[in-house]
Amino acid sequence: MFKPSLLLALMLTVGAVHAQSTKPAEPAAASSATTAAKQTFQQPALPYASNALEPVIDMATMELHYGKHHKAYYDNLNKEAADNSKLAAQSLPQLMKSISRYPAVVRNNAGGAWNHDFFWATMAPAEQRGEPSAALLKRIETDFGSLDKMKEAFNTAGTKQFGSGWAWVIVKGGKLVVSSTPNQDNPLMDVAEVKGTPILGNDVWEHAYYLKYNNRRGDYLKEWWKVVNWNEVNKRFDEAVKK
Repeated sequence: MFKPSLLLALMLTVGAVHAQSTKPAEPAAASSATTAAKQTFQQPALPYASNALEPVIDMATMELHYGKHHKAYYDNLNKEAADNSKLAAQSLPQLMKSISRYPAVVRNNAGGAWNHDFFWATMAPAEQRGEPSAALLKRIETDFGSLDKMKEAFNTAGTKQFGSGWAWVIVKGGKLVVSSTPNQDNPLMDVAEVKGTPILGNDVWEHAYYLKYNNRRGDYLKEWWKVVNWNEVNKRFDEAVKK
């Protein structure tokens, strides 16, 4: 049987060893925080579960698209910003307006980062989608004749976009216009052929649809309308027409 003094000494020794074994965790946490701080441009979280848009967009595509492709745009942009204080001081919207001043690697990755942020918010689970507002629907009917005709024009633009790119509905001079851009360009960029404020956009890169639709881009475009977040599109339209 241990004497009280010996038992106390043993307890203190064990406590000291335990305290020493837990201390190394602190520098690791500090190191992790330092690494995070170096990420000038932060990829936002996906605003819904990766299976929330099924069956239109499957979970495997969402996880690959968001977790690999979108993340890569942010990672590559941050690599460029690490050695470029002028770039690091800009926001993504600011970069779009002056993208012609930067090399292709910044244009492609900044565009990819912004476009996908916009894209995820353009879609929503069923209970959050809503319908076109009265104001937006009136503008659509004025500029296209009907919602179905606008969808047709949009789908055609997306289908005809050669190679990789995007299809858009933008506000330009108070009116709605359908356009498309190559690669990761968008209508906010000072290099865009058709400039305007996007209210809706769809990714027609193959990685956005190939696992489910294979080479049937047209089918993907038609199905995609089922997951459009009209509540967000309405808000964007209201803000765009005030500019």
